[in-house]
Amino acid sequence: MDEQHVEKEEATPVNNSGFIRIKKFHFFTILLLLVVVTAGITTFSLAAGKENAVTIGGNRPEFNKLYTAFDTLQNRYFKKVDQHKLINGAINGMVQALDDPYSDFMNDTEAKNFHQVISSSFEGIGAEIQEKDGHIVIVSPIKGSPAEKAGLKPNDVVLSVNGKSVQGMSSSNAVMLIRGKKGTKVELTIQRPGAEGTTKVPIVRDEIPIQTVYGEMVGNGIAKVQITTFSTNTSKELVQTLNDLNKKGMKGLVLDLRQNPGGLLDQAVNISSLFVPKGKILFKVEDRNGNIKEQLSQNGGNPTLPLVVLIDKGSASASEITAAAVRESAGVPLVGEKSFGKGTVQTVQDYPDGSNLKYTMAKWLTPKGNWIHKKGIMPDYNVALPSYASLQVINPDMGLELSNSSNDVKSAQQMLKAIGYDPGRTDGFFDEKTKAAVVHFQKDNKLEANGVLTGKSTLKLMDLLRVKIQKNDTQLQKAVEVLKTRMK
Repeated sequence: MDEQHVEKEEATPVNNSGFIRIKKFHFFTILLLLVVVTAGITTFSLAAGKENAVTIGGNRPEFNKLYTAFDTLQNRYFKKVDQHKLINGAINGMVQALDDPYSDFMNDTEAKNFHQVISSSFEGIGAEIQEKDGHIVIVSPIKGSPAEKAGLKPNDVVLSVNGKSVQGMSSSNAVMLIRGKKGTKVELTIQRPGAEGTTKVPIVRDEIPIQTVYGEMVGNGIAKVQITTFSTNTSKELVQTLNDLNKKGMKGLVLDLRQNPGGLLDQAVNISSLFVPKGKILFKVEDRNGNIKEQLSQNGGNPTLPLVVLIDKGSASASEITAAAVRESAGVPLVGEKSFGKGTVQTVQDYPDGSNLKYTMAKWLTPKGNWIHKKGIMPDYNVALPSYASLQVINPDMGLELSNSSNDVKSAQQMLKAIGYDPGRTDGFFDEKTKAAVVHFQKDNKLEANGVLTGKSTLKLMDLLRVKIQKNDTQLQKAVEVLKTRMK
């Protein structure tokens, strides 16, 4: 592994009394592809330069069969073939043979989408996905995105997109189906782990906002900052947010990395350095030969600020690097649920025709040398959200009414009960008492009170449930409780 160095630009300090300043630093140019696909776009970090092209020369008998197959198809197939498609297909086949969901070959169109998100907003549904055991799986929806509003959750399995099966499809091919222009609709058929049956989820695509940091004071000198992804300007956004909160009297911080699928490696270094003492290890990278390199904290912030970090099963890669760094090198407690578990490093090789090859070239380790791949990080305080936080989404295009019996009715009954409307039963049969609960709910929310759950009524029901989950955030409540003990 080359040990090139790249100098990052210095963030502008807020003022002389500012809380934080990010300093210049150097780090290995290892491309850490930390999340999967964001509504059709893969989040990545850019290498300092393209890799040198590999020149194949001399006697390479291992390629004889490949050349023979190429010549046979080129000359004898019943119709003319595109040699570029054959070559791309051969490369794609080699990558598929790796059986690695984080390695991928992308044609020029897919590669263009791959590079787009790094510097701009994009149009899609706002959900990070990955290919896992032949299935397309939601890693996490982006805060405020159409995917979040539609009720998608981490680990939801996408079975089809607009009726086309995505079973066995690569993540890059799946996102070509999922993403699209703002205002257009896409329908995902999903299966939620632990839930019966499948659900069709129609989603209207939108422009996905590039804001990644959201901060607020939650009382008694405690601030909460949520980072939704590690994008180009995330560390600068965080610096500004923390300085603003410091002016409002921040004495302790809950850093919320839940449902954060990761992002850029340099942002993970910047952000972790804000809370880890200078010179302490943030993470390690181990190559195929067992060589290990350490990334140390640059410490441009305040590592003495009382801190608690929230994680869950949607926290992946860069967010896991940050969580592990602050825990193992700064003694910061983690609250929530076990994280996703992505511990590999990827690099990208671009080709002259616009296509590229993304492949795993190393693994990253926590400061103490732990490899969390496929294991995740267990929090110090394991706290689950209320059971209604994982209810199956309901297709608003459907009509749930008297005498219906289905899993969608069951979900609707549980949602009604969670927000204070007693349906009488939660077994999936739509009876008169369930209808009365729906009518009551519709009247309270100035909707057509016909006792049928569909369209606006369904969307409003799911929206109120989301608000209920936010207000009864058991994980945040525990984090605040733990933080108070650290502030004494």
